[in-house]
Amino acid sequence: MVATARAVVCLSFWLSVVQVRGSYIPPMMNKTIQDLLRHYSISPKERFNGKPVFSKEPLTGKMEGKRVLMGGILDTYEKLIGQMLKQQPTPTPQTAGSHERLTPAAAGSASDGSVRWGLNYILQRVQVLRKNYYQEQKTLLQKLKALDEIKLDNRVVQSKALWELPWLYEEASSLNDTIKLERRMRRRRRRRQARKVKTRLTA
Repeated sequence: MVATARAVVCLSFWLSVVQVRGSYIPPMMNKTIQDLLRHYSISPKERFNGKPVFSKEPLTGKMEGKRVLMGGILDTYEKLIGQMLKQQPTPTPQTAGSHERLTPAAAGSASDGSVRWGLNYILQRVQVLRKNYYQEQKTLLQKLKALDEIKLDNRVVQSKALWELPWLYEEASSLNDTIKLERRMRRRRRRRQARKVKTRLTA
């Protein structure tokens, strides 16, 4: 009983946070997510079981890492929503191919049509965000996935990898030095700007 009450409180708090933190989320998107959550209903115990699908912990790291991780999360959302769409019943002839023109009010008369419209709308929003701000990260993730497919037990691969190592080791080492140099330059620029501001204020 206590656990259920705690879960209800957590759910209420989470919903309020979703509403408050929606400065980047259009009202239409927020409403569509809430409607879809009613369709994909699970118990508070399942929702707040301490095992989020996407961990928020890595998002506290450096900006470069956060952008790569967020690009991967958006890419996974595209696949996830695509799978959810595949699991929807086949649309009737009158609604097939017309989900882009369908409004939530019109779709609301048929639950399946409403869910399909909502999923397509959310998918479109995610795709636009990724395309506009995380295209480079998607390319990087594809390259990282290609590394997983390298046949480590192949003798030709092993020999070629050893041959390529000196160049790659040099690149990795120089890249680290470049990052350090860029950080020092940024710190110097900030100090110069701070001195300029201080000089103007005291003049």
